[in-house]
Amino acid sequence: MLLALMLVFNLAGCSGGGKEPAAEPDAAFNEEGLPIVNEPITLDVLTVRWGNMGDTFLQNQWLKDLEKQTNVKINWQIMSSNDWGEQKSIMLASGTLPDIIFGDIVFSDSDIVNNLSYFRPLDEYIDQYMPNLKAAMEETPEMKQMSTFPDGKIYSLPARLPSRPESSIQPIINKTWLDKLGLDVPDNTEELYQVFKAFKEQDPNGNGKADEIPVSGSGDISVDLYNPFGITDINANSMMVVDGEPVYYPITENYKEAIKWAHQLYAEGLIDQEVFTQDNTMLTAKQQNPDAPLIGFSNQWVPDAVFGKWKDQYIAIPPIAGPDGKRYQGGEPGGLSLRRNQLLITTSNEHPEVSARWADQFYTNEASIQNFWGAIGTVIKKNDDGTYTLMNPPEGTSADAWYWEQSVRDFGPKYVSPSFERNIILDETTGDGLKLVIDKLGSDYVTTPFPNVMYSAEEFQELPTLTTDIDGYVSTTRAKWITEGNIDQEWDAYVNKLNEMGLERLLQIRKDAYKRYTSAK
Repeated sequence: MLLALMLVFNLAGCSGGGKEPAAEPDAAFNEEGLPIVNEPITLDVLTVRWGNMGDTFLQNQWLKDLEKQTNVKINWQIMSSNDWGEQKSIMLASGTLPDIIFGDIVFSDSDIVNNLSYFRPLDEYIDQYMPNLKAAMEETPEMKQMSTFPDGKIYSLPARLPSRPESSIQPIINKTWLDKLGLDVPDNTEELYQVFKAFKEQDPNGNGKADEIPVSGSGDISVDLYNPFGITDINANSMMVVDGEPVYYPITENYKEAIKWAHQLYAEGLIDQEVFTQDNTMLTAKQQNPDAPLIGFSNQWVPDAVFGKWKDQYIAIPPIAGPDGKRYQGGEPGGLSLRRNQLLITTSNEHPEVSARWADQFYTNEASIQNFWGAIGTVIKKNDDGTYTLMNPPEGTSADAWYWEQSVRDFGPKYVSPSFERNIILDETTGDGLKLVIDKLGSDYVTTPFPNVMYSAEEFQELPTLTTDIDGYVSTTRAKWITEGNIDQEWDAYVNKLNEMGLERLLQIRKDAYKRYTSAK
């Protein structure tokens, strides 16, 4: 604990804790143009990276040039997500924070809302010192909506990532198995059921064993299997927006019919009988079984996501039509591109206006693509016709891994205008380019998700108990109904039990947050 505390104080660097902000901007501060300050200053910036990614992104030439152009030197303090949980608790408890928090992986909504005194409201800084972000918010108003806290102020800055798809997880099927059995790609739930039966009974992997598993999973069945019944849930909160109103779908008739269908599949052995008991390691072992492919159907980001040596046997297919003849695809009609909590300026920061102007440099199109993929000249080629081509990654590494090495990638402030995206040329056979090709299969059917709303500190006090109890009951009941049936006989008692557990209050909290979100201007 002592060593951890020492680390926290080192992270805070020269900014210190509890310092009063400067009353006026620095005398050497320039409100427009570059450099931002006439004499160099240093800001402590904390970011967290996944696993053992390290600090290779610091070699990004755009970041190096930014220091020279602005006279703002950055003392990057880089933590691993493996260790961050404990360190975060200590930092928040001590109140000793660095000047800037960079990336939404550092602090969650509840971390920020429950510690607002540590963070500066940024509305005035945006208005006075951040013309790039201000213009972005005018072009894409959702950025301001999702960044507005329950008190009506903005404490964290948003991002719009480039070239993101509209659809999220999509249906993936083993095309080699279909071809061997002389089957067409299934179009609706009845055809999918018949394909599952053929996968189970006709030895499509050709090893002479009845070891094929049409559908698997770990801990539960993917909610995406229920998409044909009008159920989509990209944020895993059991909420949807139907006709402009928030709906808790586990008490809807659509959900009931989806569970009945899943029970039929399970009862006939078409869903992995270990789906509710196995973990991800066990599932991966089946997906990447070395002797023969075992899994016939899944829902994944791209076809080659999880199947190892068998990845080339799988293809993405359009969303499966449901009993009503319609198709439903999880995703975001405006694209899966918007994020919040990408940068916060702490109250320990003695140079907030400098920090705001520094952050605003990230909100141009060229800056943003270089902070998402890598620098121009290293990862991106700028063409004479105004287009930008992503180069091929070095041999032995994937495109996605290379982008994470060369940039801050998903984290940090950025904005790529929808019109500018037309100038970006992606390789359609891999990475982000491949996902955009696959996206065309499902983008026309993407439903409107329950948005990434913001809750108040008081609501955050209630939510953990409500969601733990209610989500747990829904999950265990769902597993029971899929494995044993009897949903019709037990439905009314189930709904009554949820109401006793506080479902009405949970829905009210979410509806209030939704109303605040949609009314933010």
